[in-house]
Amino acid sequence: MATQSQFFAAINQICDEKGISKDKVVETVKAALRAAYKKDYGTKDQEIDVDLDKNTGAATVYVLMEVVKKVEDEEREMTEAKAKKYKKNAKIGDIIKIDVTPADYGRIAAQSAKQVIIQRIQEAERDVMYEMFKDRENELVNALVHRVDGNNVYINLDNKITTNLPYEHQIPGEKYYGGQRIKLYLEKVVKTTKGPQLMISRTHPKLVEKLLELEIPEVKSKLVEVKGIARDAGVRCKVAVSSSDEKIDPIGSCVGQKGVRVQNIMDELAGERIDIIQWSDNTEDYIKAALAPAKVMYIKLEEKIRRAAVYVNPDQRPLAIGKNGQNVRLASKLVDLELDILDISELKDEEAKKVEKKAAAKKASIDNIGLNESIVAKLTAANLELAEQIKGLTAKDLTEVEGITAKEAQQIVDAISEL
Repeated sequence: MATQSQFFAAINQICDEKGISKDKVVETVKAALRAAYKKDYGTKDQEIDVDLDKNTGAATVYVLMEVVKKVEDEEREMTEAKAKKYKKNAKIGDIIKIDVTPADYGRIAAQSAKQVIIQRIQEAERDVMYEMFKDRENELVNALVHRVDGNNVYINLDNKITTNLPYEHQIPGEKYYGGQRIKLYLEKVVKTTKGPQLMISRTHPKLVEKLLELEIPEVKSKLVEVKGIARDAGVRCKVAVSSSDEKIDPIGSCVGQKGVRVQNIMDELAGERIDIIQWSDNTEDYIKAALAPAKVMYIKLEEKIRRAAVYVNPDQRPLAIGKNGQNVRLASKLVDLELDILDISELKDEEAKKVEKKAAAKKASIDNIGLNESIVAKLTAANLELAEQIKGLTAKDLTEVEGITAKEAQQIVDAISEL
């Protein structure tokens, strides 16, 4: 009796800890006991039922027999005459329950059923896990490190489900310890022959995006859009952002005052450096931003083969490539092009002249591009002293500068276009 009471207490504990229905667990126990009886006492073709006393936990085993006119299956059927030995008013079609509980069944059944019970409870737990997480794919999940055994990190989710964080999805160099609170990205819930598997990760690029949504209201509300992420987990990450609202600075929104917003995300990711850059639909501008802090002199695009030759000054080449090639590798992933970092001296003469002319135009003063003194004076008064400041402005834009007429605006545009 004491053992049986302890057994039911254990079942109650499992139900509470794993969030499993008690009825479901009891049914798994009955199934295990039926299997144990068939194995040690009965036959595989018998119809067996098991009752568990709710107060004592005592198990009673029954063989179920159908009353028939003519017996064709002796394992499952009996005649009406024989049935009346067990039930006086038995008639054809009745199911007779015959108590066949062995004297030492409690001990033997417990041994035989132990592994089956464990297996069935694990299956029930996996079903609960699937139901709990099947609608949470592509979400950020809060987790508690349950225990660490070498490279095996066991994670507790929602205080009920314990699963393993695969080694390849752990941030390299990050130290895990029992009781540590971490955030994970749940990519998918996959059904396998061993039950549902949660594909959780600390290294997935989407984890960074979900943390941005959590930390930055503008990202969550879609005022700032994350256009691309390239990540070397635990070391460095490049995030491209944009906004359709001209009043919003997407980079400033993500970085936050004194860098506090992005710092919170870096702290969550074991100090991983996060570079926030401006996304652009102009491929060359996007490449330049992606390769920052290196300064790019010239880009030769080959869109058909998804490749670009990027020319930089010799002192900028180490910056463009980065330690162990990390900067160019992440930039290539971000812009979805294979980037080749080359020395500016490797440019062909004709292309080199274009680069030099472009560089000169950037530095050119407005009083050296063929404008009369009156126009130069008006532009200087508006702090527009370099040709590069004016480049890209239309004649209409320039008429908004104090004193500039429509005719003078067109003269400025024509002078700039010749550079």
